[in-house]
Amino acid sequence: MQGKSGETKTRRLSKAERRHQLLDTAITIVREEGADSLTLGHLAKRAGISKPVAYEHFGTRSTLLIELYRSIDAEQANALRAALTTGERGFAETADVLASTYIHCYADTSGEWHAVGAALAGSEEKEAVYQELLDGYVQLFAAVLKPHSALPLETLKQRCIGLIGAGEALSSAMVRGKCSEAEAAQTFAALIQSGLR
Repeated sequence: MQGKSGETKTRRLSKAERRHQLLDTAITIVREEGADSLTLGHLAKRAGISKPVAYEHFGTRSTLLIELYRSIDAEQANALRAALTTGERGFAETADVLASTYIHCYADTSGEWHAVGAALAGSEEKEAVYQELLDGYVQLFAAVLKPHSALPLETLKQRCIGLIGAGEALSSAMVRGKCSEAEAAQTFAALIQSGLR
């Protein structure tokens, strides 16, 4: 866009667009330099903005990490929902899709989820957010698995808590190179199937 004197003007980002840009930059920093390098000052520099703008959006490094954690999780949850809401499946196929999509979400983040989680380790805020996200996955797993289970809903939800714990452990092992994505998904699918019998 050109002004009257011929100078080029750039469109100012809305608050939501700026926040999205900052979270994208933050994930790039974590991916390239590690979570320890992610500070509000470094984020501002990499995003090409002033420090006060970064502070206005997040306030503290802890808040930035939590928002990044939520953002990564939202992408994973959306991918999982999308995979699970297409077509009708039998129980074995449902377990396979649920397991492979869940594990792939972790593989797709290249370890950022675990790195950000580790940077937040021990914080009360992280525990509250983690519990909120876990509850969301329990609801999703229970809704997807209920048509294939005769268990009462509360029992099914308790089993889903255990299954998600197993999925987390397998994902973590995969990120650390202890097993392949295919091995983790296959093991998780077997646990889902045996966990509902």
